[in-house]
Amino acid sequence: MFSFRTTPIADQLDKSLTEGKVGCFCTQNCWDTGTGRYMWEVFRHRGNLAKLFTPSTTELTPLTSHFDFSQDELEKLNAVVVEIQDVGCRYFNYTRDVMRLLLFRSRMAEGPSIYIVDHPNPAGRTVEGSMPTTLDTSLWIPEVAHRHGLTLGELCSLYHHEIGADFPLHVISAYSCPSSYELMPWTIAPASDIPGFFTCQLYSGGGLWNNTSITPGIGTSRPYEYIGAPFIKADGIEDVPCPESAMMRPCSFTPSAGRYRDERCFGYQIMLKPGGQYHSLMHTLRLMRYFAEHYSDFEMLPELFVKIADPVIEEYLKGGITFDIVQEHIKGEEQKWIRKAKRFCLYDDLPCRIK
Repeated sequence: MFSFRTTPIADQLDKSLTEGKVGCFCTQNCWDTGTGRYMWEVFRHRGNLAKLFTPSTTELTPLTSHFDFSQDELEKLNAVVVEIQDVGCRYFNYTRDVMRLLLFRSRMAEGPSIYIVDHPNPAGRTVEGSMPTTLDTSLWIPEVAHRHGLTLGELCSLYHHEIGADFPLHVISAYSCPSSYELMPWTIAPASDIPGFFTCQLYSGGGLWNNTSITPGIGTSRPYEYIGAPFIKADGIEDVPCPESAMMRPCSFTPSAGRYRDERCFGYQIMLKPGGQYHSLMHTLRLMRYFAEHYSDFEMLPELFVKIADPVIEEYLKGGITFDIVQEHIKGEEQKWIRKAKRFCLYDDLPCRIK
């Protein structure tokens, strides 16, 4: 059972929400500008908040985190209300946790109804990349493109369908709450490593650096804008691949956490040009191939290829095919994904490719 609702979660009159035991699965993004309170406070004031699921670390930290929960905890609830800010990429930690929540619920004979309080996608409707050809179940991801162009509610609807779930899933419209009009989706940081305006435009490719010997600036104030390592010699930009929609600035930085903590790194800042259409995944693949050809210390870890889950992209990164081949492959995969994604769109604007 699926429903799409256009009034706020506080106005929903389902018995499971008004009288049942409610669990709230949320981040700091569940702040309501209209009432000046967090979503979970609705149920605390009613007296039926039974469980609060939040990330395992503080709101602002140099570390990334996950939600911790068990199937036993879910079985004690009548409803679970989810409100996080997705960032438009299939390997975002909190979105993977939501998919794990849905999969756990699908395995239960009886359990809570799931309510998704939707938000606009800060990465927009732009699509990048391919659907995985092989799935590692430990990643908890649906078969979607790297940058999927959907909202969390739409993504949950798709996953609900893909796993053949029959539990009640209800999506609360992203435009039922004044926060969607009064705050941009990046005003409250979705996660510690997604801090600013440009981060979501860079994450679909930039997130892959986490599985290499180059850091994407984790532990700095500008993750995914900065990339580098102690072994990089960023003396110039003449040969470094860069699309017309961006600029590459040689720089240095010292991370306070993660890979190369407290070590001086050299590399580049990726700077997006106003009005340009930046394909982060494509640029990242070209950069990885460049670093592989120029630096013996550059390493692509096995986890990278599990995350990419595409043999054509893997072959390109390993030097077996040229960029024009992988570019044409990704173009075709994006078109296939868009045809699939449109079936689950809940809003008037639709996913689209970068031309």
